[in-house]
Amino acid sequence: MCEKIAVIGAGSWGSVLANILILNGKQVCIWSRRQEQVEELNNLHTNEHYLPKLKYDPRLEATTSLARALAGADVILFAIPTKAIRAMAQQVATLLKAGAHPVIVHASKGLELKTHKRISEILAEEIPSENRAGIVALSGPSHAEEVARHDLTLITAAAKDKKAAQCVQKIFMNEYFRVYTNSDIIGVELGAAFKNIIALGAGALHGLGYGDDAKAALMTRGLAEIARLGVALGADPMTFIGLTGVGDLIVTCTSVHSRNWRAGDQLGRGQKLADIVANMGMVIEGINTTKAAYELAQQKQIEMPITEAIYEVLYQGKEIKAAIADLMKREGRSEEETNY
Repeated sequence: MCEKIAVIGAGSWGSVLANILILNGKQVCIWSRRQEQVEELNNLHTNEHYLPKLKYDPRLEATTSLARALAGADVILFAIPTKAIRAMAQQVATLLKAGAHPVIVHASKGLELKTHKRISEILAEEIPSENRAGIVALSGPSHAEEVARHDLTLITAAAKDKKAAQCVQKIFMNEYFRVYTNSDIIGVELGAAFKNIIALGAGALHGLGYGDDAKAALMTRGLAEIARLGVALGADPMTFIGLTGVGDLIVTCTSVHSRNWRAGDQLGRGQKLADIVANMGMVIEGINTTKAAYELAQQKQIEMPITEAIYEVLYQGKEIKAAIADLMKREGRSEEETNY
């Protein structure tokens, strides 16, 4: 049974996914830590800070009580920033009743900064296996703003447990939201996380005034190094030409809806990183992911020149044009070279 769903996180993506489930005939309770947001969702059926133009279905229930949200849930969907996943999973674990076996789903995109672990690994560590069914990553080329207006969207439900992935596929599928399944949860999670790094670079190129040629080059070579590191970490290389690889890379590197692209664009225009972060109002996952990917690449001895250049800009204060010049002056290589 996958009829009752608890959604943890009432930001743009969590609230839109909750609304899809309601419209698909499911029973949904969404948790937020902010009482004023809960009252707005319950009474006005709006979420103005995140999606000011969306009117939510009045059947969507919001609460600040995590226990209430989780009560009887067949599926628990985490839609919160990566840095909050572990602490929230620990809270969820203490509230799950004996004998409960909900499917655990996450719709977040990133790596834990200190451990470099994927989100499904964190969830598996913090929620005991006897209190859950499979763990599913829900990911792909999707902007909450476009899903909210029922644009056509295709994403992936990835899990080692086929039945868990099919459960998630079934509850979300409708005429405008199509879900595929995938057994390569490693590749899906890594592609979803790493594309945010390249989106920062794509935004920076735009802010600097570069054209389509430069952006296409960045995306293509960015995908190559994402795949190199992903394969070294156990992913199937074919996953990176799918929805959560090239698909997510395209949408995140070309859209003003992407907060990572917007952050890069502002960097390219000369704004300071601290000011960008302070003014964004939402988490810019690519900043922490750049650090995690850079450190992983160093550990695995994987060449990731674009990631390294963006790391130097974000964490070492390197001037963006100097980073671009150094990338362009690298020794000539064959495009056929790979590390896997």
